[in-house]
Amino acid sequence: MKNSTVLLLIDIQNDYFPGGRMELVGAKDAACKAAEVLQCFRERRMPVMHIAHESVREGATFFLPGTEGQQIHDLVRPWEGETVVTKNFPNSFLKTSLLDMLRQLEISQLVIAGMMTHMCVDATVRAAKDLGFACILIHDATATRDLTFDGKQVQAVHVQAAFTAALASICDEVKSAGKAVRSLTEKAV
Repeated sequence: MKNSTVLLLIDIQNDYFPGGRMELVGAKDAACKAAEVLQCFRERRMPVMHIAHESVREGATFFLPGTEGQQIHDLVRPWEGETVVTKNFPNSFLKTSLLDMLRQLEISQLVIAGMMTHMCVDATVRAAKDLGFACILIHDATATRDLTFDGKQVQAVHVQAAFTAALASICDEVKSAGKAVRSLTEKAV
């Protein structure tokens, strides 16, 4: 039986971790949660796709081509045979082969984790819903950073909560990594 669900890991790359060029709040914790879900998918031989951002715009300061920072983090490093899609925009579907690959595999549901919640995760989830995919967001397997607007700093915890709340209104489900793993395990029994 063909599996119609894929795990989509978005931009879990070295520049988002301590010592990287765009460190996020809670990146390691989020990546550890993503790794739990990834392990569950691998154990069940369910499809996994990694998305890796490559900054090609003039003036970019992180995810520069060929740098260590642009590499996918060791916690979720792709195995041989797992798909890696390189993107240049926040929306993982924009000018990539992602949609064609999902259609070829007859995927109807995306389980999504990654970084940054307020940028690439948000853009990808919204595009996926527009394209007709069911989406399950793994909220504790995402991370973001502090933002500034109109001279006011918005702490990452508030950015995370606001964007997760907004995505919860369009996602089919928003759940923790633990609940996702339990759900996948129960389906396999």
